[in-house]
Amino acid sequence: MRLEKCWFCSSTVYPGHGIQFVRNDAKIFRFCRSKCHKNFKMKRNPRKVKWTKAYRRLHGKDMTQDSTFEFERKRNRPERYDRNLAENTLKAIKKIDKVRVEREARHHAKRMKGKRAKEQREAAKELEQSIHMVKAPAALQQEPSLTLPKIKVKVSQQQLEENRMEE
Repeated sequence: MRLEKCWFCSSTVYPGHGIQFVRNDAKIFRFCRSKCHKNFKMKRNPRKVKWTKAYRRLHGKDMTQDSTFEFERKRNRPERYDRNLAENTLKAIKKIDKVRVEREARHHAKRMKGKRAKEQREAAKELEQSIHMVKAPAALQQEPSLTLPKIKVKVSQQQLEENRMEE
């Protein structure tokens, strides 16, 4: 069973699925669905369409270089069937797939590293700026506990005297 790649979005095209377009110069283009075929006919560049693999790789959202991609390449050299070789190949495919998934997860975690802290800072800033929309100004003046808590630091007399002597 030969699994082809979609020319436009790089997804897998299974046998009996998709559309095949043959240009006048005998170049074959395979598409996984009509969405890809229509975009090709409209002469859209896959690197500029956000949902394609080419766009995601170009803009650093997917891994671009990894040794596991080497195994996915298409090879046109016929091999004589050997049962042991086929068995070892199937075992290797499972291991390689596991390694690739782990590396992709690591890449994604590294990309999303600072996002959560940034979202929390933005939410706190938004709340601070628009607290008047949540509670009326009169209610804020009457009950100061409704405002965002201010950090209070207790300083002992000894620390104050030490700071004054240093100055």
